[in-house]
This record gives sequence, structure tokens and C-alpha cells, in this order.
Amino acid sequence: MNHTKSMNHTKEMNAEVVHEADQQRFSLSLGEHVAELTYSLQGQQIDFNHTYVPFGLRGKGYAEKLVDAGLAWAKSNDYTICASCSYVQRFLTN
Repeated sequence: MNHTKSMNHTKEMNAEVVHEADQQRFSLSLGEHVAELTYSLQGQQIDFNHTYVPFGLRGKGYAEKLVDAGLAWAKSNDYTICASCSYVQRFLTN
């Protein structure tokens, strides 16, 4: 009976990204765990500096979901975007 586990996974997949501006991060609550994308602001420049997804939840698209939300927010606010986080850098090179 994996029904509970299956329901938890579905709930995690539907988790909404939350922007916590006071902590300079975007987060996803994944059951007992939290995935996050952190940034720092200097004037109109934003540096996405760290992405973290708990080990057992990696490879499921959570980091990409965080980065998509962070980049969309930064672009909508006309920030100059850079990334000292190597994961985010992949989304900036075209």
C-alpha cells in the first residue's frame, strides 16, 4: 500500500514556489523538506548564488522550478541578472 507515499509525491509536485524577499530566497515546501534558491541584490543587479534540493528529492525538477520562478521575477523587475551558482548559470547561457 504505497497510496500515502504516492499522494505525498503528487502534493510535492504541485508545490508552489514562494518568494521570501526578506530572506532573499525562493522556496518550495516538499513535505518535511525545503528546496531553495537564494540570491543577493545590489542596486539593480541580482546574483543567484545558491540552489539547494534535499538529496532524496533531486532529479525531480524542483531546482528548475525554483530557477524559472526566480528568473521570471528578476526579469519582470528589470534586474541585471548574474549567477554565481553554477546550476543557474546553465539557464543564462543561450
